Amino acid sequence: MLISEIFYSIQGEGELTGVPSVFVRTSGCNLRCRWCDTKYASWNPQGDEMSVEEIVERVAAFPAAHVVLTGGEPMVAKGIHELAQRFREAGKHITIETAGTIAPEGIACDLASLSPKLGNSTPLEGEIAEGWRERHEKQRLQPEVLRAWIERHPFQLKFVVEQSSDVEEIEALLDRIGAPVPPHKVQLMPQGTDLQTIHGREESLIDLCKRRGYRYCHRLHIALFGNKRGT
Repeated sequence: MLISEIFYSIQGEGELTGVPSVFVRTSGCNLRCRWCDTKYASWNPQGDEMSVEEIVERVAAFPAAHVVLTGGEPMVAKGIHELAQRFREAGKHITIETAGTIAPEGIACDLASLSPKLGNSTPLEGEIAEGWRERHEKQRLQPEVLRAWIERHPFQLKFVVEQSSDVEEIEALLDRIGAPVPPHKVQLMPQGTDLQTIHGREESLIDLCKRRGYRYCHRLHIALFGNKRGT
């Protein structure tokens, strides 16, 4: 498997914010989000080839019960099912951070952190190789795949929001999923990789959450460490 990085930190987003976790970041992605903050694992996949055994040994060196499989898009990584099963056998809590474009197909998972990509994610004309913009737009939303994850695993739906009007796209997608999604399972996260940008968007998102019953999703790791690798 091509692995971008393995590091021990705390979870910065979602229901498990603050929980010490080992992050296994696979390299490679089937999308090209305009605002992606890990382009070294998506737009320009970098890393080292590691066997499942090597990855498991690296993770075992850290005193954490929680493992986060992230990317890029971890579900496109060859061997991801075997890796997740090994963590299950080791008694780890497994979070999979995925855009929800690829079905779970029996993968071991304790929390599916689903992050469907809204229209604000589509790269602009001229900033991406030919064909990728159209490919991204075609693949970014897969309601039937999201439904499969929701029906098979504990989940959270985490949306990157740039402006209040994005909520209309979110709620249209929730209708298309066709499975019950309690409002508190919907998390609105401000798009931004610095505190100034995040603070500029948080007030409107908090207001939306109060009116709709959604959950505000802070980016704690940005507040604590800044936007840098290994955090």
